[in-house]
Amino acid sequence: MPPGGSKPVEPEPGAADHLQNADGGQAGAGRRASAAAKAGALDAARSHPLTWRTVLSRAVVVAAAGVAVYLVLPGLTEVLASWPRLSTLEPAWSAAAVAAEIASWTCYFALQRLALQTRSWFAVVTAGLAGNSISGILPGGAAVGAAVQFEMLATAGFDPDTAVAGLTAFSLLNVGALLGLPILALPALLAGAPASPGLVHAAFVGIAGFGLVAIFGAIILNTDRPLAIAGRAAEGLANRVTRGRRPPLTGLDTRLLTDRDTIKSVLGKNWWQAVLLTTGRLGFDFCCLLAALRATGTHPRPSLVLLAYAAANIIALVPITPGGLGVVEASLGGLLILAGVHGGDAFLATLAYRLVSYWLPLSAGLPAYLLFRHRYGGAAPSPARTHP
Repeated sequence: MPPGGSKPVEPEPGAADHLQNADGGQAGAGRRASAAAKAGALDAARSHPLTWRTVLSRAVVVAAAGVAVYLVLPGLTEVLASWPRLSTLEPAWSAAAVAAEIASWTCYFALQRLALQTRSWFAVVTAGLAGNSISGILPGGAAVGAAVQFEMLATAGFDPDTAVAGLTAFSLLNVGALLGLPILALPALLAGAPASPGLVHAAFVGIAGFGLVAIFGAIILNTDRPLAIAGRAAEGLANRVTRGRRPPLTGLDTRLLTDRDTIKSVLGKNWWQAVLLTTGRLGFDFCCLLAALRATGTHPRPSLVLLAYAAANIIALVPITPGGLGVVEASLGGLLILAGVHGGDAFLATLAYRLVSYWLPLSAGLPAYLLFRHRYGGAAPSPARTHP
């Protein structure tokens, strides 16, 4: 699944320096000062060598990914064993799967353009593909991928604060929509469609998660106190942990409230477009899986496949392995069997779906980065394009 889910991080110092050249006038001077302050804080933090805690935390991430791959290895092996059967897939349905995934990614990048308040496609697409590739390769690479994406956007002239706030808003919207997918299958379940208890339980977990996200979002968007308290608590904890090694963190509660207001302004003006594009993002990705199943010659019940799709993607939200590699293959193959698909067809369809939805966008990351460097590398960025 796409990267709808990367967690934004602070842009790199180089990106902040580029932004200093992009601004002008009194407003530009303020932005340059802010960017310079961020760059100075990051440079000060990076001047310290790696501590044993940092090394240990990274080792734990890699070890957790290794354990996860080991646990799902049997299922992953069954999926990969279907490789020779890819030639038996029906060409028309295979082409339909590719077309559906392209449409899904188009909605994804259109959603990012909406978040960044720009009409530009080139910088948004290339930065998104490059960041997605890094997130899908490295264990715990979501933060690194997000950093690369934001640095590229800053180099292209986008304001990093606007990028972080906007992309965070739509990432959370994507997670909420994913958790709410099982609601669409409820009518079929209530009508008596046969379903495995495992799929029914996954549906209720997703619906409960959707309810919690909706309640949490409503509270955060409409009241200041909970977010301010959370910001001060996180700030105090971070300062205690990094005391003596990094400059103290200040003003986190104010910054969270400011970012929240930016998110509200973006969503408030474009909420119907955001909902439509998020629906298209997930809907076309689901159609890719359905087309992959039809390419094997099977005719599953779409409502049960939707439950399997939602459950597998909810599992993938836990960042155990890069891009859910191994975890999604094993879980989706097993869930499709619970949805009534024959074992061999379930694993073959899973392999075809992941080749199109995971490996194909992953392979586009390096060419996208090189194209971006060809256009923007070595040249001063153009003025910020946070507005069309």
